[in-house]
Amino acid sequence: MRSRFLSAKKFIPSFGLIFSLGCASNSPVPPLDVKADHILIVKSQHTMTLLANGNVLKIYKVALGKGSGNAKQREGDHETPEGSYIIDSRNTHSRFHRALHISYPNAEDLKRAQAEGVAPGGQIMIHGIQKGLGWLGSLQQKIDWTDGCVAVTDSEIDEVWRLVPIGTTVEIRH
Repeated sequence: MRSRFLSAKKFIPSFGLIFSLGCASNSPVPPLDVKADHILIVKSQHTMTLLANGNVLKIYKVALGKGSGNAKQREGDHETPEGSYIIDSRNTHSRFHRALHISYPNAEDLKRAQAEGVAPGGQIMIHGIQKGLGWLGSLQQKIDWTDGCVAVTDSEIDEVWRLVPIGTTVEIRH
């Protein structure tokens, strides 16, 4: 007898597709010749805004560190840092779909960690979803799941990758 229910194997990818199509960022993609010069991440709103000359290029919903929501204090606390940084490198070989490295820790972060006698941590990135899980699409935004990074969907990191050159300033606020 044939089951009336979809197998999980068939259902889950379809579920992800429905959500990624239905919940994707709906603002238009900026033109090819436009580049961001500033990224503003507001943790309390779970948003990342790309700007060029003070004008908003695009706003993304993001997942953040799975900690308590406070500013990163030490290695392993799973918090997303707060402060001023830059995009200082790109990683195409990340375990996530593309990753832009944020220059955390900055001088202030290092000073604080040294005063507290702890390691500040590092490897804070803006990245897509872990390879093999891209079908999750915008479902990944429903909970904070990273180790302190800023995560968007795979298609969104493809846009961000194109729009954000190395040297772009990054401001992370609560």
